[in-house]
Amino acid sequence: MTPRVRGALSAVLIALACLLLPFGTLAAWAAYGLADSGRYVTAMAPLAADPAVRDAVEGEVSEPLRPFVHDFARTPAFPAAWDAGNRAVHDAVLSALHDGGSHEVTVDLADVERQLSYEHLPLDLPRARVAVLPAPELDRLRKGYDVLEVAGFWLPVTAAVLAVAGIAVAACRRRALTATALGTALGGALLGLAVAVGRHLTLTDLPDPAHRPAAGAIYDALTATLRQASWLLVALGLTIALAAWAGARLRSRETSSPRPVSQVSDQSMTFVSPGDPPAATRPTPDPGNVS
Repeated sequence: MTPRVRGALSAVLIALACLLLPFGTLAAWAAYGLADSGRYVTAMAPLAADPAVRDAVEGEVSEPLRPFVHDFARTPAFPAAWDAGNRAVHDAVLSALHDGGSHEVTVDLADVERQLSYEHLPLDLPRARVAVLPAPELDRLRKGYDVLEVAGFWLPVTAAVLAVAGIAVAACRRRALTATALGTALGGALLGLAVAVGRHLTLTDLPDPAHRPAAGAIYDALTATLRQASWLLVALGLTIALAAWAGARLRSRETSSPRPVSQVSDQSMTFVSPGDPPAATRPTPDPGNVS
């Protein structure tokens, strides 16, 4: 391939890689971050101390349970119960996503009580099942989850393969590496912007403005890892681009600096006596007058 064709092909591959990078990061976060029970519970754990979240939990439970939840949310045992409840809800939703059925997702409070007993926190919870997800929303969530399971693995892999191929076929690999790094930083910045816009839209679409503080706290807790990933992409891309630029400047200085002359040939040196005229004014001997 000619250098022009290689440059065009490299530009297309790198552009595709940088375009897929934010989507791949988002899909991987959803597939391997939100879908993991341990990571989900760890992300939600600090919200047990948030007053807005506690008030929202009290408002969502049914009337017979509301006085109990109100009193219990002010006790030292609430954080452990909060973690156990989040784990039970997450496990119930994941189980419903994998069983293929179309039904309402509920959580048995007896399961939460059993998890608390493992942590030596005996608690007498009411014998009831709490609905956490209606059947129509479960069907929509299952379709998105199936797509994320595939995209969460293949999008990052495809982006990495395209970036490596774009650098490999480039006529100037240093420039291709710099372009890939800058594209990575740009993708990370766009991902961070998308998280911020998503937060604004999520809170704006809530029908009850009173729930916005709690929803904002939950959104921030769940997307903390995604925001860290976006900043990491920006920092990594700018660092690689800066390193490539500094390396190019260093090499250009080394090639442009004059080399010391170690030896001078005696044949290239011309000695002129003080009485001799300059070489340009010396008469040239006539070959015909030479005897």
